[in-house]
Amino acid sequence: MPKMKTKKSAAKRYSFTGNGKVKYKKQNLRHILTKKSTKRKRSLRHAGILSPDNIPTIRKKLLPYG
Repeated sequence: MPKMKTKKSAAKRYSFTGNGKVKYKKQNLRHILTKKSTKRKRSLRHAGILSPDNIPTIRKKLLPYG
């Protein structure tokens, strides 16, 4: 059976932590920053953790060797 291909778009967006959680960069921090509060921009800098419901989909279909 041939190797499964990694979805490269998913590989650029998601990464796995040591405990198997899925980490991603939060959106809405590229432009139109003047109307966003400092607190909101500060919280958007930190990585987000994907909900446990979506982890099997990412692991099986998009990043099989992640």
